Amino acid sequence: MRDLPIFYFDFLKKIRYTNIMQHSGWRYLTKNLSIAIGIVLIWRGVWVMLDLLDSVLFGGNHIATAVGGVIIGIVILYLPERNLDALERL
Repeated sequence: MRDLPIFYFDFLKKIRYTNIMQHSGWRYLTKNLSIAIGIVLIWRGVWVMLDLLDSVLFGGNHIATAVGGVIIGIVILYLPERNLDALERL
């Protein structure tokens, strides 16, 4: 090992660093992509369940469920801190 030039070891360090960066980039991408897909699937499930609830309880009257949804949403945003500051972030 002592007979190898010093630039050889620098070259090996660069290769290791590049492989680590590519591997962690792949992990970052797959992790965030799986989180995004999971959130979308949850949202889709909630949406379908609410559509079913709308058709069963209200006979498909979208106006009643839309107004009710807005009111319930505002109440849910108001309750934790007793204000509607969460709406400013939208």
